[in-house]
Amino acid sequence: MSCRNWAVSCGTGYQCIQKKSLSVKNYTPYMNIMKKFNSKSSIDLAIHSSPMSSLFEQPKNAKEWEQYMLAEEQIASFSNNGFVSGIKIMTDEQVDILNEELLRLHSLNTEEKGLFYHYESNESEDPEKVLFHAIGAWRVTPGFHDLIWSPAYRMAAYQLLGQSFRLFHDQLFCKPAKHGGVVAWHQDFSYWTFTKPMHHLTCWIGLDDASKENGCLYFIPGSHKWGLLPITGLAGNMDAVKGVLNNEQLVIFEKKVANELSRGYASFHHPLTMHGSYENFSDRPRRAVVINAMNHQTLGNTAGYYRMDALQSFPDMLQDELLDSQYFPLLFDGDKELKDLEKNIPKVDVNELYDNLIAI
Repeated sequence: MSCRNWAVSCGTGYQCIQKKSLSVKNYTPYMNIMKKFNSKSSIDLAIHSSPMSSLFEQPKNAKEWEQYMLAEEQIASFSNNGFVSGIKIMTDEQVDILNEELLRLHSLNTEEKGLFYHYESNESEDPEKVLFHAIGAWRVTPGFHDLIWSPAYRMAAYQLLGQSFRLFHDQLFCKPAKHGGVVAWHQDFSYWTFTKPMHHLTCWIGLDDASKENGCLYFIPGSHKWGLLPITGLAGNMDAVKGVLNNEQLVIFEKKVANELSRGYASFHHPLTMHGSYENFSDRPRRAVVINAMNHQTLGNTAGYYRMDALQSFPDMLQDELLDSQYFPLLFDGDKELKDLEKNIPKVDVNELYDNLIAI
């Protein structure tokens, strides 16, 4: 799908690709990087293990991290429900930049697509719907690369994982206006058992305002305590998951919560939290970027993994070996970043929330 066609199918016209006056600090260095990106050569940005630009201003000392801290009440809500929402990650100007890059990502050459671990212009199982899904944008464009170093994201993720962490991978999920497809109910870790231990975290960030009408995310509160359930599909029947739920879970399932968010805001959820999103029937697109993080000591668990074909384009992940290559950069070192402030930062109880819910 071309850049032009995506703008039309999204119902956004062509305003997405018009040049805007963006008030991002030090925007010129970002534009210089974009000139390289727009050239014919393809550069794997995974070689950069730190921000490439000042798109996301970084704290200069431990004290400056405090402004991004989640409150104890938010930590408790995450522990009890398996998710927490309404956390601002980006300004409108930063969202505009990523949406411009997203348009470019819909018209990549073969070499550029090769940097993605997964790239489907339409993954929907319904021929009348469209669901764009890609994994690996951080390796291709500078804005998506630097997003994973957003201080608001990194502070929250550190608190919700309870320790230092690495990037696992990112994702893009885009539903055009009027005919956007579903993302069926699932638990993230059901697709990630090729790693261990189960100590991951998902951050969903809206690139558009997300509402019930345009296919926002839904969560099942408390479902992170259900244990690991079988895979029932990612882009097809929304009711398929009911076939693997017991009677008590089916009752709780009906209490699903809509994750309506303004663009630039995020939700975080546990790797066992049941979540999904319905069709987009509205006149607005619903685009989102997802950052998946993992414990900094995560190991490969690929021996005997039954879906190895799905990992063909992923970086090497060998059994019992630390995932610490350039494709899994360390995003936050609590001791280094926070120093003496670290002991005052509220965090989840790792044993209670991850170790005691371990699924493999």
